[in-house]
Amino acid sequence: MKFKTDENLPLEVAASLREDGHDALTVIDQRMAGSPDADLAAACRTERRALVTLDLDFADPRAYPPDQYCGLIILRPRIQTIQIFLRLTRQMLQLLDQQPLIGHLWIVEEQRVRIRGGDEH
Repeated sequence: MKFKTDENLPLEVAASLREDGHDALTVIDQRMAGSPDADLAAACRTERRALVTLDLDFADPRAYPPDQYCGLIILRPRIQTIQIFLRLTRQMLQLLDQQPLIGHLWIVEEQRVRIRGGDEH
């Protein structure tokens, strides 16, 4: 699967995705740091990449309808450490074989993952 990790995440998240066999680029890799959310979203659609971010703006289905994306994943750690980000990433990766990501919004918390389909508004 193809992912793009936002600049608000440690580089280790993209490295963990690559170690699991996925094509993962960072916003920093693509020199998009500081780009508006709308530009980042458009790039994800064009490149057919799921976005992994901390930015709750992407949880708004009116602004970013999940059915228009290859996946929107928002990580919601209580404490922001590299170890916790990597734990949430592993939790997310375990679900890839069980739940659809394309066209969905995943909110990954430490105790649960909330999944919203693209047709919910």
